[in-house]
Amino acid sequence: MSSTILKSFLFLIFLVGPIEAFLFDKFRNNTEWWGYVNVRPQAYMFYWMYEHVEPENRPLILWLQGGPGASSVGFGNFMEIGPLDINLQHRKYTWLTEASLLFIDNPVGSGFSYVTSDSALAKDVQTIAHDLITTLKTVLKKALFQKVPLYIFSESYGGKMASVFSLRLWQAIQNGQLKCNFRGLAMGDSWIDPSKIVSSWAPFLYTMSLVDENGRTLVNRYAEKVVSLVKSGHYAEATRMWRATEGVVANLTGGVNWYNILQWSPQGKMDSYQSLEFIDTPQHLSIKHLHVVWGSQARKVFVAQEGEFMKAETKVVNELIRSSNLKVVVYSGQLDLIVATLGTEKWVADLDISMAFKNTKRRILVDPITQTVMGYKRSLKNFSFYWILNAGHMIPSDNPTGALQMVKLILA
Repeated sequence: MSSTILKSFLFLIFLVGPIEAFLFDKFRNNTEWWGYVNVRPQAYMFYWMYEHVEPENRPLILWLQGGPGASSVGFGNFMEIGPLDINLQHRKYTWLTEASLLFIDNPVGSGFSYVTSDSALAKDVQTIAHDLITTLKTVLKKALFQKVPLYIFSESYGGKMASVFSLRLWQAIQNGQLKCNFRGLAMGDSWIDPSKIVSSWAPFLYTMSLVDENGRTLVNRYAEKVVSLVKSGHYAEATRMWRATEGVVANLTGGVNWYNILQWSPQGKMDSYQSLEFIDTPQHLSIKHLHVVWGSQARKVFVAQEGEFMKAETKVVNELIRSSNLKVVVYSGQLDLIVATLGTEKWVADLDISMAFKNTKRRILVDPITQTVMGYKRSLKNFSFYWILNAGHMIPSDNPTGALQMVKLILA
């Protein structure tokens, strides 16, 4: 698919307008289709499906990006796991080899999803879960996908959204509200307990020689302010203090990359991942007198979640492990800073199963292609934790072979 064709295709999407649009194309014998779902008044969700060459014999993976406000269609699809990379070249380690792929630009206002009034932006994860279920119902109108196993994979804030969405979806299935063969969720570098994650920054930075003793003390001081605000229920203020803490880290380290500590960001720029310019032309498009702007990160979506951003969802993860038969997976990249593995381990240690879980044996995982150690895995009943080596926040981008091997283990 050439850049010109892709741009024409994207322009066509916007001409179709805010309706449930099914358009068909072929990619390497895989069917693509996409469309809009009116999830609430003035709120329209965009999704993009790639069908595996044998969709009836493979699972369906639903990918949720983080932010909140980052585009699943942009980042997850083109930068991480879709069939084409950001240069529109075939991706060697696309997850499409293992499953059909569904990308949803979520929450509304992210990527190609949009609202006709900012009052329709989702302000909490329960609204996000509602919108995702409404969108999924449209996709599941195709009977094939009611039968194949469904797995939700997520990244960063996407993991927080995925946890609440998964519990709501599981309950809806049990109540007979929709038919779906839901098998599990995998939360990658996930923003589940922000206080514990932010508290891990100072010790992680110090251990990696990115700050000295004085720097560790200063970062800890700011992190303690974040935790205090969360404990007192001042979540919006905690979000702003979290941002201030990021600024302190950027200044102390000279701009360490939040998503991979082996990389660096000019002038301490925090969001170093480039905008996907090739799908940003034309950037501004009119849809039946509506004005839509595509972006790699929708700031207004983040601002709408400001009061929700620092809230923990550990109880939801507990409920999923305890009350469902779903596979509940946590995976973490060793080079990630924004959601450092140390912080993830801290909130996992708060789960109800933690005492029994820590006594299980950690298994070494070897990449069968390179014969190198790709990471480690520990499991107890329906819960698993994967430590992925040589990878930061965007695990499929940093370690594509390791990520794909992990996917195969989860889907097995």
